[in-house]
Amino acid sequence: MLSFKILETLALFTVAFSDLAVAETETAGGFGPSAYTAPGAFPTSVYKHYYNSPTATSAQPQPVIYDPVSHEIYPLELTDPSTLPKNDTHDPHILPPTASSGQILESAFQQILSIAGSSSFETNNCARCQAALQVGKFLAMAAPEQAPTFVVRVCEHFNFDQDCATTYGLDQLGWVITQVIANADVGGLDGQMICSNFISGLCSPTTTPLNLTNWFAKPKPAVLPAAKKPSGKRLKVLHLSDLHLDPRYTNGAEANCSAYQCCRDNVVNSQTPDEMVFPAPRFGAYLCDTPLSLMLAGLKAVPILAGTGRTGFDFTLYTGDLVSHDPDNQLSRDYVLYTETVLYDLIKKLINTGPVYPALGNHDTHNEYVALCFDAESNITKLSELKMLLTPLVASWGTSLVGVYQDRYAVIDSWLTVEPRNYDHVAGLWEHEGWLPQSAIDFARSHYTAYMVKRQDGLRVISLNTDMWYTANYFNYINMTNPDLFGMLRFLTDELQDAEDAGDAVWILGHVLSGWDGTQPLQNPTNLFYQIVDRFSPHVIKAVFWGHSHEDQLMIYYANNATSISAQAAQAVGWIGPSFTTSRNLNSGFRVYEVDSETFDILDAHTWKSDVNSYPQLDKQSVRGPTFEYEYSTRKAYGGSVPGWGPNDPLNASWWHLVTEAMEKDPALVTTFNTYQGKSSVRTQPCTGDCITAKICYMRSASASISQQNCIPGFGTVQ
Repeated sequence: MLSFKILETLALFTVAFSDLAVAETETAGGFGPSAYTAPGAFPTSVYKHYYNSPTATSAQPQPVIYDPVSHEIYPLELTDPSTLPKNDTHDPHILPPTASSGQILESAFQQILSIAGSSSFETNNCARCQAALQVGKFLAMAAPEQAPTFVVRVCEHFNFDQDCATTYGLDQLGWVITQVIANADVGGLDGQMICSNFISGLCSPTTTPLNLTNWFAKPKPAVLPAAKKPSGKRLKVLHLSDLHLDPRYTNGAEANCSAYQCCRDNVVNSQTPDEMVFPAPRFGAYLCDTPLSLMLAGLKAVPILAGTGRTGFDFTLYTGDLVSHDPDNQLSRDYVLYTETVLYDLIKKLINTGPVYPALGNHDTHNEYVALCFDAESNITKLSELKMLLTPLVASWGTSLVGVYQDRYAVIDSWLTVEPRNYDHVAGLWEHEGWLPQSAIDFARSHYTAYMVKRQDGLRVISLNTDMWYTANYFNYINMTNPDLFGMLRFLTDELQDAEDAGDAVWILGHVLSGWDGTQPLQNPTNLFYQIVDRFSPHVIKAVFWGHSHEDQLMIYYANNATSISAQAAQAVGWIGPSFTTSRNLNSGFRVYEVDSETFDILDAHTWKSDVNSYPQLDKQSVRGPTFEYEYSTRKAYGGSVPGWGPNDPLNASWWHLVTEAMEKDPALVTTFNTYQGKSSVRTQPCTGDCITAKICYMRSASASISQQNCIPGFGTVQ
């Protein structure tokens, strides 16, 4: 054994000696050997200690390492291949410090400036706008108390308003915008619509395709029920709209001001700020809302001119807007409630109306654009449940924003009482005046003032709060892919189905029209409304009534989304009533319909107007007041262009379509229509060229989608 060890040692020595011999041979040129073969065994002498056997060939050696600086011995777990870590949970992972709300505000504002100046968006200003909204959304969620300040700074930087702090501060629209941006899908349709309707039309979203599967309980009857025979008895129905009382109207104030609203002590004409251009007449002016003197003069004239002083009207429609066009910072909840109280009382006292079926207008809530309202039964949640949902949100604010209020719950209560209190108030006034049955009153209190009245004569009247599709209602810009966010159109559909089953006729009324030039209503909800009208016309829906535009206008609803525009396809008519207010550049007016008492078809419409241009002559005397005079009969104005229509045949959708065909042949009829649209105001501009084509198209466009798709824009108003 010893001799074998000696031989092995000598062999190793010989190999090593031969290597050295090669090295010595090849270092003559100053370099080392051309190759080197390392020993197979691990040089264990390099480390003193090991976690495993360093001579084993089944695994890599794991030496014990001592750190001379930290004086630590690194554990085997650090390098053990059988215990690979999933995450490093030992070392510190440094995050930036939490930013204060002020820092978030500054960062958000700088991001807006960067987005505005970035070349990466090129000409895609819609994407640029939505990117900016994303910044606003982050701020509204992370530091909501800073969001109104952020909105004011952005407004001031880009010069969006003359007084940004007043318009967009916390006490005005700032809190509304914060709520909407925090909850809206600003990267999707919500953001596109916001950028389209509030920021210079930067986006052009299209109508979302409808899925009507299961929307209707029953299909439209293949064979419509036989129409009822006319009774030959005519009802007189008054249509009032847009009274817009201005209790702050100031006689002698500037009536030709530069910043709406005129006839107020706080306005001037900017070109001559120290000199009165046009003192406000006692009975009103073209750029002003209705003073109390004109309101009483006009309402007293209504029953006299209509010949209903003794008999009264059979009933009255009021299609909304009682309150003046005040800037938001001058409005208050009590101002709205005051106006509602005064005007409903005057209607009852002065007109002898019979039942009045009102609809709420966009100005009849505080603030004007807010529709923070919740269906107490079927839509979003009960108010008590809503309070529970809002509590965590408000609790997350901390004390900075809540300090404005008594406590967090005061914030919630202030939200929940803005609109519900107003809805309760107007419903209470309708109850006080005795206009609606108790069932309609109770329903209106908890359903945005929507209601249905089933009259004893077989007519049902359905009133809608169309703030739910008004473009200027900020709260409509949350979840816009839902065409019936507030449940209003579900309610309408169900009521129409009940009426169809019972064989009753229906009149629908609201404030914001569903179509015309497409600038006032939103696309998705009015598209759904259009399909509902198609489904239940002409056998159930006999007429639809709107206000809002202040002008004498009309729309036709066609079958199959107006893919075929003809007299045969015409289904229903939307009558847009003339306003009582003179704002803007319009005469004051009202309308009376003659209606068959059995079919509830409209047989004629009579319109009266008062010439505002004559009002300055009535100052400085008290003998004569404003004159209201007969303007025109709808049948006489246009009936001569529709041959074969008898004197007792209805002015229905087919008749109106034939009128539009006559207008295409004879533009003079459009000129007549244009004159009446402004209630014969001296300030109505003539309609020529493209305006002729556009007006006819608007009359055939009863949804925003159809108008925007088919019509030349820019000719919707004579104001």
